Amino acid sequence: MRRRWPTWLVGLAWVSPWLVGFVWFLAAPVAMSLFYSFTDYSLLEKSVPVGLANYREMLGDSLFWVSLRNTLVYTFASVAVGGAMSLGIAVLLERRLPGTGFVRAAVFLPTLVPIVAAAIGWRYMFTTDNGLINAGLKSVGVGPVDWLGDPRAALWAMVLMGLWFYGTSVVIYTAALRDVPRSLYEAAAIDGLGAWRRFVSVTLPSMSPAVLFNTVMSTIWSLQIFAAPLLMTRGGPDNATMVFSLYVYRNAFEYGRMGYASALAWVQILIAVALTLVALGLSRKLTYYRAA
Repeated sequence: MRRRWPTWLVGLAWVSPWLVGFVWFLAAPVAMSLFYSFTDYSLLEKSVPVGLANYREMLGDSLFWVSLRNTLVYTFASVAVGGAMSLGIAVLLERRLPGTGFVRAAVFLPTLVPIVAAAIGWRYMFTTDNGLINAGLKSVGVGPVDWLGDPRAALWAMVLMGLWFYGTSVVIYTAALRDVPRSLYEAAAIDGLGAWRRFVSVTLPSMSPAVLFNTVMSTIWSLQIFAAPLLMTRGGPDNATMVFSLYVYRNAFEYGRMGYASALAWVQILIAVALTLVALGLSRKLTYYRAA
């Protein structure tokens, strides 16, 4: 008779490819980066334990604080503006206006474009002399802006480019809007609530789980911005777009300081976890979950 293997062993065999991939490509690198964050390691020589020296060095590293400030400014601006914009577009799309199908496809299409191709395209659009954006500003009587060469404008150019990728948020908000019970709108109409009061008192509370999800995911993605400043400005001008991920990359692969880069990466992880916990903590009072 054929031998019957235990059910748990059969299940473990089925998920073993995922387990091997998880351990080899995620768990092991994470553990190694934590170990190297307490060492002086240059990739070419044997690592030397230095304790908390890498973390103490950050306190006096001016470029660390610059990159942290730039990243937080980009994150909060991108999440706030992008969240409001995507929610507004989703509301307009649900009004069934002419051309909504085309607009919905146009909004989602940028999410399918590789970030490298998008960064190259936006770099030409931000060109001072013949860029498309400055051409539009010139048509309304506004002088050209040196988007990528002016330290005051470069980071906001990154924020503007980031708004191009909010199609996924629009799709999620659209699904949440369609899930709002019609009976709530009918009750609000009977009570005499106007359009704005219905949106604030009925629509937003009902779709608050989607708002929470998009906020958390957008925060995590924004904290990891890397390709756009690398390809468009290399962190300049005057470190105006030196974001955290780019500073980690430079320390690891340009300066050869893998130990310090690992410590920076762990600080980045802790910041992302802290902001996520803050959002989840606030959601206990602000998020409404409808009973099944």
